[in-house]
Amino acid sequence: MKHWIEAARLRTLPLSVSGIIVGSIYALSNPTATIDTPTEVFSWKIFGFSLLTTLGLQVLSNFANDYGDGVKGTDNADRVGPQRAIQSGAITPQAMKKAIIITSLLTLLSAIILIYFAFGESNFGYSIFFLLLGIAAIVSAIRYTVGNSAYGYRGFGDLFVFVFFGLVSTLGVNFLYSKEVDPLLILPAISIGLLSVGVLNLNNMRDEESDKKSGKNTIVVQMGGAKAKIYHFSLIITAMLLVVIFAILSDYRFDQYLFLLAYIPLTKHLITVYKNQNPKLLDPELKKLALSTFLLSILLTVCMISLISDIFVNLFLGGR
Repeated sequence: MKHWIEAARLRTLPLSVSGIIVGSIYALSNPTATIDTPTEVFSWKIFGFSLLTTLGLQVLSNFANDYGDGVKGTDNADRVGPQRAIQSGAITPQAMKKAIIITSLLTLLSAIILIYFAFGESNFGYSIFFLLLGIAAIVSAIRYTVGNSAYGYRGFGDLFVFVFFGLVSTLGVNFLYSKEVDPLLILPAISIGLLSVGVLNLNNMRDEESDKKSGKNTIVVQMGGAKAKIYHFSLIITAMLLVVIFAILSDYRFDQYLFLLAYIPLTKHLITVYKNQNPKLLDPELKKLALSTFLLSILLTVCMISLISDIFVNLFLGGR
């Protein structure tokens, strides 16, 4: 059990649900959707199964990454960071393959239940679309490092993370509640996507030399460490700016800028990366950046909840 928990990489899980949290609370706080019935748009069933499906997708991705890099020899003695399950021999490739299949089926089942709670027996077109989207996410999570044509070995891992853990996670879950796409929500969705890509990029910066030897042509391997730093700065800084723009366009009050507290660890992270001369020492920054992203999502939703309270107060006073 200990080895399976390690293979699931628990430190990656808070990052994966950041978009779900933001998209869900935004659905509850959106005045255009909740001004008359402020609680009906939100569903705990949708929220719960959204979290469950996303966590399943993240664990599946971690298992598949362990399997793909393990059987290809990418995870070897040159790799920095904790040993992976297959690399260390704690879990056999056959056992990991079975775990991938089981996790895929459980994640798909969770996605189907989620879709049913969101659309019921109506909106058949939406149900089919999200079912196909869920299948695509599962296949993409596996194909990141598994197979001869694994796209993670060709530099497309960043795109997968940005789309599924940023745009799809945030905008998709919001659509499950509201049945509409709010253009304003695109800003935090992009931000979470960019920060998630930042975690992957940091991982690839750390593993640049071992990936190069193993033929894993990540974006970092393709552009080199120096340019990868610039790329990393652009990801994090752009994400921070977009959230501020989102707050301005949402007419946040002064006290609703509480999310700026998350910029403190993000700024410290950028300083650490800027000063770093040894990519192998970047390993602790992965956890810090992932938790900082999660913190940002939590603080941003706290600001949204403040907006929810305003809606309730206005309705109450209006009723009186």
